[in-house]
Amino acid sequence: MRVGIDVRCFAGGKTTGVQQYTKNLLSEVFVQTKLSNEKNKDQEKIFFVLFFNAYKDVKIDFSWALQYDHVELKKFQYSNKLLNISLWYFGKPMLDNLLGGLDVLYMPNANFTAHSQRTKLIVTIHDLSYEHFKNSFSFKRKIWHYLVNPRNLANKADAIFTVSQSSRQDVIASYPKTRGKVFVLPGGYNSDQNNLTRNSHELLEVKMRYNLPSKFILYFGTIEPRKNIVSLIQSYESIRSKHKHITHHLVLAGSRGWNMEEIQAAIHNSPIKEDIHLLHDIPNKDREAFYILGEVFIYPSHFEGFGLPPLEALASNKPVITSHTTSLPEVVGTEAIMIDPTRPEEIEVALHEVLTSKQLQSQLTSELNEKKNTNFNTKKATAKTFIEILKQVVKMQ
Repeated sequence: MRVGIDVRCFAGGKTTGVQQYTKNLLSEVFVQTKLSNEKNKDQEKIFFVLFFNAYKDVKIDFSWALQYDHVELKKFQYSNKLLNISLWYFGKPMLDNLLGGLDVLYMPNANFTAHSQRTKLIVTIHDLSYEHFKNSFSFKRKIWHYLVNPRNLANKADAIFTVSQSSRQDVIASYPKTRGKVFVLPGGYNSDQNNLTRNSHELLEVKMRYNLPSKFILYFGTIEPRKNIVSLIQSYESIRSKHKHITHHLVLAGSRGWNMEEIQAAIHNSPIKEDIHLLHDIPNKDREAFYILGEVFIYPSHFEGFGLPPLEALASNKPVITSHTTSLPEVVGTEAIMIDPTRPEEIEVALHEVLTSKQLQSQLTSELNEKKNTNFNTKKATAKTFIEILKQVVKMQ
């Protein structure tokens, strides 16, 4: 069986949720298929061909995938704009033909594509924020979603993966024709996490490298309006003005999103702007240190298909405050304080309670969190589900 995987999501170079999810999933899929290919020599083997395109000579590290003999990478240098127009308007080039013929084409996120009828299609839909929060996207992104047409892509797909039950239910409700072919492959935090302790020397190195304050509230995620960061800033200002004994800084860390101007203006106009730190493009190797160094983690997002940062914070045994919307309750369970993201006063009250109550901090960092750490650390089972669905799709007539 030859499986093509569209890895254009890595071309941007940023560490996004889609990238993290895709890498974590595929890394384990490649391990499991390697073992299966070696063990069951009489059965059909599974081979993977990665499709990557970037006009410029982008240096992306795919060593995590290419260490396996049954995985190969095919790189192309088409103009992405011309390629997308050709795929959208002419239905060419067919990606399965470019990759030497495929049984299945897997797309880790919605993108422009074209393939032969003989090739099955599987796509992951991470969330439907572009359906429900259209005003949270730039005009350019709205046009991109309109042309990609995720609804049509989902209807044509032979199988669809979502990253949570919440997203699965949303996909089926929004795209009724997908009923019966939507499967959950949950996300999970990087199993390399949990290597640091409060005594690790790496913490001091990270603290000095980013000039982090001694006490801070942490937000980690894309810096964009949908994450409700302006409300977080306003709540933080209110706490500092009402409670002089709270001197924590606010650290906003993550990749640059669209329409950051509103967030940057909120910081610039803040009476305590010196205590608000905006940090971008934090490499994966430093993420855990941020979680450990922060006193409380807050993630007041309006809409999430999965919401990896709160889970990573729980895995680092940190108090977590997050929204009670979409997939987030599914991710954090009962081990976090849930707030209504549309009510800044709830953000303020939750932050104040966690920062001033040692008892609450202790409850939120109890053994319950340690149990929660294993709930989404199921890479092996998720990879096996992925492989089984691959086989089922190939058998479909």
